[in-house]
This record gives sequence, structure tokens and C-alpha cells, in this order.
Amino acid sequence: MTAIRNVLFVMCDQLRWDHLSCAGHPFLRTPSIDALAARGVRFSEAFVQSGICGPSRMSFYTGRYVSTHGATHNRVPLSVGEVTLGWHLRESGRTLALAGKTHVLPDARGMRRLQLDGQDDLAALLREGYFSVVDRHDGHHAEPASAYARWLRAKGYDSADPWTDFVIGVEDAEGRVLSGWKMRHAGLPARVREEHSETAYTTDVALDFMRRQGDDPWVLHLSYVKPHWPYIAPAPYHAMFKPEQCLPVSRHPAERTEAAHPVFRAFQDEEVARSFQHDACIRTVRPAYQGLIRQVDDHLGRVWDEMERLGRWRDTLVIFTSDHGDYLGDHWLGEKELFHDCIQRVPFLLYDPSPAADSTRGTTDARPVEAIDAVPTILDALGLDPARHLVEGRSLLPAVRGEAGGEWRDAVFSELDWTLRGARRRLGHPSGQHHAWMVRTARWKYVHWTSGHRPQLFDLDADPEEFHDLGADASHEATRRAMRERLLRWFTGLKRRTTITWEEAEARTDNHKRAGVFYGEW
Repeated sequence: MTAIRNVLFVMCDQLRWDHLSCAGHPFLRTPSIDALAARGVRFSEAFVQSGICGPSRMSFYTGRYVSTHGATHNRVPLSVGEVTLGWHLRESGRTLALAGKTHVLPDARGMRRLQLDGQDDLAALLREGYFSVVDRHDGHHAEPASAYARWLRAKGYDSADPWTDFVIGVEDAEGRVLSGWKMRHAGLPARVREEHSETAYTTDVALDFMRRQGDDPWVLHLSYVKPHWPYIAPAPYHAMFKPEQCLPVSRHPAERTEAAHPVFRAFQDEEVARSFQHDACIRTVRPAYQGLIRQVDDHLGRVWDEMERLGRWRDTLVIFTSDHGDYLGDHWLGEKELFHDCIQRVPFLLYDPSPAADSTRGTTDARPVEAIDAVPTILDALGLDPARHLVEGRSLLPAVRGEAGGEWRDAVFSELDWTLRGARRRLGHPSGQHHAWMVRTARWKYVHWTSGHRPQLFDLDADPEEFHDLGADASHEATRRAMRERLLRWFTGLKRRTTITWEEAEARTDNHKRAGVFYGEW
């Protein structure tokens, strides 16, 4: 029996690992997230399986690498045949509730093939990746028919599209309404009141869900759309930080030379990168980004208080993380996608209410963990089938309970499908297969590129800022060869046989005679 009856799986969107006070940020205070770290364990070396929202989240939701689940970019659907956390829970009679964002896109072709194009319960579940939707709000674009938009209209925001006009709309000193899509306006407050903002609304939905459960067990994915762009914060968070209270931009002239990797240079020509190459953009956006984080932290304080009131700290596993980071001008880039640590490395906090975890409370664990570890951790906590034939991550419960847990991984892996980016066209490549894979150890980061491009290599001991690419340095050929071999070993170990369990495979091994088949006898 386990003391854990509930799971709260909290995710931010585009939150950098270094933008928390418990991770060392000198100006941005995050007392609620810090309080969770004090209750549990902060994994300081946590990495995602892709630097893009969609594929990263699908790895979080399946426990599988991008190469095996196949949803390689935003707007690339997760196959209808993939098994998600929601299905694992459903097999045990549970449901996976959602408040916020998932980026799940239905596999329309797969559903048509199975004739699941109606409104029945199965079709609805498959469209949502087996989430039971309490309220879904993905943000980032107008959703005029969403529950949030209807709620805003009921609050007096009279607009066909209140998200565009109020949530990311701003006003200048002359009262002119301006668009939050323009990053130059990030220093102005949103036209929506703070208590009606995306972060406040999503928190309200989650709190209402928790209250309605009573003593029934539950699993809730509380998924905030912030601090993702548009970088528009409501008052007072829009003006909470000055540019001098932000981390300095991390970039080097060597990254702009002709010797830099061609794909890296092509991404520097993206519009968002060109904008962030201006100091004015950095000085405008970074303070607003920090304000959005502080707002999330304050609302998490409301969640923690409600858990205290309901007595849920005694029986609820809590995970806090992010789907990837944000360049914010680092490496002459904006947005995300490539393999620098400011994108691939994320916060990962785990609270286990079990007494077995008491010895590790308030500690920091520097062993490498990955996004794919979330699913097996939740299954382990609830005492459910670990689905070893499917899940490629590992449970983190032995780590927080001070148990040995077997040999730990010595590398993490991430992937990029850049077929859908304009960089591919600027480099003259036709549409097709354009991929990259990263393997990162404590010292080395190696990136293998397809489409005829050379690899990248960084010595993280000598160059922790990842400024100097050794991918073409003749003196490091042996290291590149060893890292390429490490990547190949990982690739050949991915779990592609997913339709039978390991136990079924064992039972079917060498049993042809029991089945009445006697081939090979003399």
C-alpha cells in the first residue's frame, strides 16, 4: 500500500531553469516554488527531450523519447496508437484531469482510419490525449469560443476576442490600444485585471477541481501557459523588475562568425532572433518575463495554501517543472528549439509525502533526470503497472527516498526536427527529413545533424556558456567519435516493440512446439 492517493503535476511553459531564487537568481524571488523545494527534492540537472513545446510535452505525457512517440514538432499530432499517462491511469480506474495547456493535437488521420470521428467518449479522449478536460486553455493565439473567453465576456470584457483585445492588449500613456504581439510593448500592463489573467484563471479552475474531489483520489495536470510569449503581464507584475535586475545576456562574438555552425547561423536569422539581438528588446522583455514568473509563483502560493487547508500535503505527490526554457537573447537567439542549456535544462521539483522521503527533504540532487521520468514516477507513486515495454524513463522515487535504485544514467538526450523552420529553406534544403540529436554528459555536449551538416561539440568544463563549438576541431575527433558512439548506443536501445509486454515476450520465446509447430526437426 502507498500513502500517496493524489498527484499534482504542475508545468510552466517556457520557464528557464535559472529563473528561480532556489536556483540562484539574484533578484527574482520565487518563495512558493522555493517552499516546494524545501518540502521535497530539487533536481538541478533536469533536461527535456525536445526544446519545443509539443514534442517536449508528448515526452512528458508518454514517458517516451521523441524518436519513439513521433510527435517531432508543434502541430505534429501524437499518433492515435501512442499510450499516454491518461491511459495508464484509466486502466486502473483513474482519470487524468487537465487545467490549462497540453499542446495535444488530435491524430485526425488515425482517428478516421479507426472510424472515430464522432463525439463519443472514446473519440473525445483520443482528441485530448486521454486527458479528462476540466478546462483547457493553450494560450498563444485567439480562442474566441473557449471557456476562458466566455468567462472573460461574463466579467465585462466586451469583445469577440477578449484574449487579443484585453489579455495581451495594452494601452499607452495616450490611451491608445496596442498589441502585445509587439515585444516593444512588453513593459506596459495588460488591459485585463490581474485576477482575470490567464494565470489567475487557470489557478481558480484547479482550486475548484481540488475542492470538488472531497476525499476521492485524483490526478491533476495544472499547466500554466506562462511565462511563454506574448510577454504581457498584468499590473503590478508588468513593472516589478528593472532591466538591471535581470540576468545578463549570454552571447559571444565567436557565435556570429562564418565558422559558426550553419544551422545555428540560420536560426540567428529568424525574425525573433533578429529582434532579440537588439539590447532594447532584451531590456524590455526580460523584466516582463520575470514578472510573469513571479505571478505564477504567487498563485502557486494559493495552491499550496489550499492543499494545507484540505490536508492534501499528507497524501499528494507534487511535481513542478517546465516544458523548456527561453533564449531571451542568449546566443543571439530568441524563442527556443536548439540545444543550449538555457533551453534544454528545466526546473524539476518533486515532493513525496511518504515518510520514506523525510531524509532528503530540502536537498538538491545533481544526478541527471529527464522529462520522460515524470510518467514512471507517477505510476510508481500510485503503485501501478510500470509498463516497462513502453516507458523509457525511470521512477525518481528511489532517489527522493534515499534508495540505491540501480545504476544511474550518465547522459541525457534531446531531439530536434527543424523541417518546419524557415532556417531549412534559407539553407536550401527541400522539405523532408531534417533532424538533430543531442547527447549531453557531465562534461561534453555533442549534437549530430542530418542533411549533410557537421556535428557540434562543446566542452562544458572549459566552456560552460557553450560559446566555442569544437565540432570541426581536428584535435577533438576522438571525443566526437566516442560521443557519436554513445548516441548510437542510445538510439539502438529505444523501445519500438510496444504492442506486447516484456512478460508476453518471455512467454512467447521458443514456444513453437507448444503451439503445435515442429519446424527444424530431423
